[in-house]
Amino acid sequence: MPELSRSQSDGREGTPDDAAAVNALRSAVMRLSRRLKHQRVDESLSPTEMSVLGTLARCGSATPGELARKEHVQPPSMTRIVAMLEAKGLVRLEPHPDDRRQKVVTQTEQAEAMLEESRRKRNAWLAELASGLDEDEWAKVRAAAPVLEKLAQL
Repeated sequence: MPELSRSQSDGREGTPDDAAAVNALRSAVMRLSRRLKHQRVDESLSPTEMSVLGTLARCGSATPGELARKEHVQPPSMTRIVAMLEAKGLVRLEPHPDDRRQKVVTQTEQAEAMLEESRRKRNAWLAELASGLDEDEWAKVRAAAPVLEKLAQL
């Protein structure tokens, strides 16, 4: 796959090869993501609820406003999501240490166990899928993983 050019990051047009690479990357990531979503442990949780739990696992406790920003949703939507997760016993709301008007959302042990099982199931599925790759392809996957992680964080 061709490298993404630096010129695209400063707003200029990339080469046709860059555009084709971006298109192929977008398409492949979306298809793979959809397939991974079907490997859920708890079908009663929406993808958004799972994403919020994943954010709490990665970033630690947060206010609903902080979660809304990280998840790119409106604060009222996050308030509803947190309430649903709390009702399911997956998060708890605690008083904010510095601002009594706010609450801090913390995942429960039940959520941690569910996320761990979900990761295990998805990793096993992806490993099985990737077992069809040859060694050269595996080397490319290992080299691409940090770059894809960086793109996910930008």
